[in-house]
Amino acid sequence: MNSLLSIVLMAIGSICAASFYVPIKKVKGWSWESYWLVQGIFSWIIVPLLFAWLTVPSGTLWSIIEQAPASSKWLAIFYGALWGVGGLTFGLSMRYLGVALGQSIALGLCAGIGTLVPPIVAGQNLFADKAGILMMVGISVSIAGIAIIGFAAGLKSKNMSEAERKAAVKEFALKKGILIAILAGVMSACFNFGLTAGKPIQEAALNLGTKALFAKNPVILFVTMGGFFTNLIYCVFLNIKNGTGKDYLSVSTPVLINNLVFSALGGTLWYMQFFFMGMGESLLPATMVAFAWSILMSMNIAFSNIWGILLNEWKGAGSKTIALLIIGLVLLILSTFVVKFN
Repeated sequence: MNSLLSIVLMAIGSICAASFYVPIKKVKGWSWESYWLVQGIFSWIIVPLLFAWLTVPSGTLWSIIEQAPASSKWLAIFYGALWGVGGLTFGLSMRYLGVALGQSIALGLCAGIGTLVPPIVAGQNLFADKAGILMMVGISVSIAGIAIIGFAAGLKSKNMSEAERKAAVKEFALKKGILIAILAGVMSACFNFGLTAGKPIQEAALNLGTKALFAKNPVILFVTMGGFFTNLIYCVFLNIKNGTGKDYLSVSTPVLINNLVFSALGGTLWYMQFFFMGMGESLLPATMVAFAWSILMSMNIAFSNIWGILLNEWKGAGSKTIALLIIGLVLLILSTFVVKFN
């Protein structure tokens, strides 16, 4: 029962993550670097800090930070900064490929690398026990689903005219988008490396009375902090280079309020995937905790493609292509249920 509830919680988080770009599309009159930075202030600083503060015992957040070893905090920030590169290119991958294809490639690589590398580095033989074998089976099924979705996306692109591609995704650029999505996937896996490095922070939270459901929230705060600084440097650089720093003041008050509200909503939705992942992970058997990352990424891909359908990104793709897409989505969802066999 706990394993099923874990999957449900992470599915809720994935729905939030797959939906985060939808309110961002409501932002008006701002360049990419301007709205990306503003939503990042919410998703990587304000919301993680707020949820960490609300979900630990009153007055203990600073004590948790003080008790955790400095090395774990700096490593979490360092991996977060590397993940920040993935976050930057992740947004660009959706800009050039659309929500469905962009998230599929980036999150597919992120799922495999982010799940497998931490236990391998820790010296775990994934073929030595039932849990490790199940993890490998789940990742294999997930990658198969991702490959099928990627093939379906290739068919869709091949069968569409240039005008149809531009109608679905205004700045569609297949080759550039795929290269960016690959970089995004590899670097985005660093987020899970940061969560792994920050386990002493999580242990400090547990020692000071934080419920297991919420003990990961202080760790997430450090990882997203590192990512924020990477994004801050790049977005300010673009603001200066492109002369878009005036974006924040050039719009009318109603538009500014609109942009802040939708940026805050998008940032909050993005953060919620890790809030619910932490809750879901706490309900998994200890031997399957490492698989939580793959579950989250697989669900993210599934729901992002569902959004892609709703946003007409698959319009005119043909029945064969849609059938392949559905098969890929089913495989992704099935891959998450291997935890039920542990």
